[in-house]
Order: sequence, then structure tokens, then C-alpha cells
Amino acid sequence: MRTDQILPRLERVFARLDREPERPAHLQTPRMSRHRVVLLGATLGIYLAIVIAVLTTSWLVRLDWQIMFFRPYEQWPQLHAFLDYLVVLGQRGPTAVMVAAWLGWRSWRQHTLRPLITLGVALLLLNITVGAVKLGLGRLGPHYATEIGSAELFAGGDIFPSGHTANAVVTWGILAYLASTVVTRRVLSLVSAVVSLSVGATTVYLGTHWVSDVLLGWLAGLLVLLALPWFEPAIAMAEAYVFDLRARLRSLVEAGQVPEGLTGLLVPLLSAGGKWQLERAAAEPSERQPAQPAQPVAVLRQPGAAEAAQVPVPASAQASAPASASASVQTAGHQPAARPAAHLSGRPHLIRSERTPGAPAGSRRPAHAERAPARGAAPRPATGG
Repeated sequence: MRTDQILPRLERVFARLDREPERPAHLQTPRMSRHRVVLLGATLGIYLAIVIAVLTTSWLVRLDWQIMFFRPYEQWPQLHAFLDYLVVLGQRGPTAVMVAAWLGWRSWRQHTLRPLITLGVALLLLNITVGAVKLGLGRLGPHYATEIGSAELFAGGDIFPSGHTANAVVTWGILAYLASTVVTRRVLSLVSAVVSLSVGATTVYLGTHWVSDVLLGWLAGLLVLLALPWFEPAIAMAEAYVFDLRARLRSLVEAGQVPEGLTGLLVPLLSAGGKWQLERAAAEPSERQPAQPAQPVAVLRQPGAAEAAQVPVPASAQASAPASASASVQTAGHQPAARPAAHLSGRPHLIRSERTPGAPAGSRRPAHAERAPARGAAPRPATGG
């Protein structure tokens, strides 16, 4: 696809962002209600309980070993090929691209950057919270376990909690969090729950995670979604900052303080559907006018004194002289070549008013005074008829 076809599309996308946000009137930004706070506290309590159960090598660790020895991938090998593809729905890269594409379309429809910024904040919280626990506990996976019955903690691993499971909860759950209607939110909540549960169970089937890893991954993703309303003011500030930054960049480009190469890249992003770009383009021609080319000057050739005396030039012929063949064009630094004198008859040319009155109007043949009119014919009027 050509670049000149991509730039108008970018201009149309950012032009919609210049409009007022169009959100359903009945839908409000999620707030941290009392019900949500209670649910967040309960989820956090279960999260801590699982961490303590693994640290103390309790019954949960024994369950991990029992399922590992069961080897589900050997019990149902026919599912292995399908589940290898299903687990991709929990990988951060592919899922982030798919969800970002959907939320980008939502941002374009609603004329706001809130969906994309909310996704970025959720993924940032997920990486910080899950990554810190992974690196802090350093648990090894089932395929790398060294001692039967141990929790395999602080051994340099990074699987507790399950990143695939937590990522599936957040990336697919963010669609329900940003839903436009109540029905859509419920449907997307159900879809995200099915996907996240399937991804978590698939990691256990493939033997890449313990059961406790998956349980903690589900809770870690749920904690991020429940805590998002606390970050709504920061999301609104980030959106306002992005538009303010674009306004400042516009002023810099208009003032000519941005290099030309960078200006060509910024104009499609800073343009509001071409309006800002057209205003800037309209001001440029007035600043520098192109030099007008020199116009040739027509100079009439003046006849000599002898020619002027022999050939009288009437006033009507002088008006048409620039268009006649005897006129020559002389420009600066160029002298016309000498032309041979025209052949002139010895008899002077008479204009219409000086012709013989007996000649009829429109006739170029002079009247013959010696020619007598025919007998019986009425004399013709002198002025014609």
C-alpha cells in the first residue's frame, strides 16, 4: 500500500478524535463501589492464602505433584495438537495485538483514547504485580523440578503465578470492563471467563505449570481488573496530556521550529482530517511569492523618413499595427535582424472615406466616370441599395 494512501486514513482517524466523546448516556465510568472493594479484599485474601500454602509446602503442593505424575498430556494425547493452539490465547503478544485492534476501533468510534489507555494501564499493572512475584519467589516448573514433594521455590524459576493465565484474564476481561451496554458486559464477562479458564487448564495439561500457579494467575488477573477504577483519574489525565502534547507540537510546526524531515512525519498525526494541514498550506504561498518571469516587450519597427513620406499610415492601421507581420519582438539584450524593405506601389492607398462617391458600398473596384449608364436603366444611388 502506498504511503499517500495511508496518510489520509491516519488523518481521518485523528480527525474523529478531535470531536467530543460519544459515549452512551446510560453508561458511566466504573467507580470503586463498596461491592467492588469487598470483592477486591476477598480476592486479595485468597491470593495471599495460596502464596502461604505454597511457601509452607501444604496440601496444595502435594496436589501439584499428584497431577504432575498423572501426566494429562499422556492420558489424552489426541487433544495435544488443539491445545497447543488454544494456549496462544494467553500469550501476551498475540492477545495484546488482537485486543488493541478492537479497542482502537472503539476509540475511533467514540472519539476518545480512553480504551487504548485503559488497556495500557492494565497491562502495566499486570507486568508489575505478576513479574515481581515471579522473580521474588523464583519457583521452578514441573519439567524442571529437582526434588519430589518440594515447592521448588527460590530456585531461579519464573512460573509462579502463571503469566499465561493472568494475561488471559486481563486482556479478555478488559473488553467486558469497557463494554458499552450492560448486556454486552455480561456476555463479554462470560467469554473472558471461559477463555481464561481454558488457558489455565491447558497449561496444566501441557505440564508447563503447577495447579497452584494457575490458581494464583487467575486471582492476579482478577485483582488487576478490580483495581482499575482507582486508576480512572490517571487515565483521564493521560488522555488530556496526549491532546495537549499534540496542540504544542502543532504550534512548533507552525512556527517552523521542527526540521523538515520530522515535519513530514508529524503532519499526518497532527492534522485534523486535513483542516490543520490545509490552513498551514494556505499560509505558505503568501509568505513567499514565486518570481514572475520577464514578459517580452513588443517594439514596432519605425519606417524611415522617405518611407513615411511616401506611405501615409491611417489611424485605423496604427491600432492594428502590433498584430501585423511587420512588428518585431525585441527582448532585453536581443536586437532584431534587418529585414528587406517591402515592395510599395507608386500609387498611394486610399482609405474608405477618400474613395470615389460613385463606388457602391462594400465594393473595392473604383467607379468609372467615363462609363455611361445603359439606356432605359434607372441611375443607381450613390450610397448603394
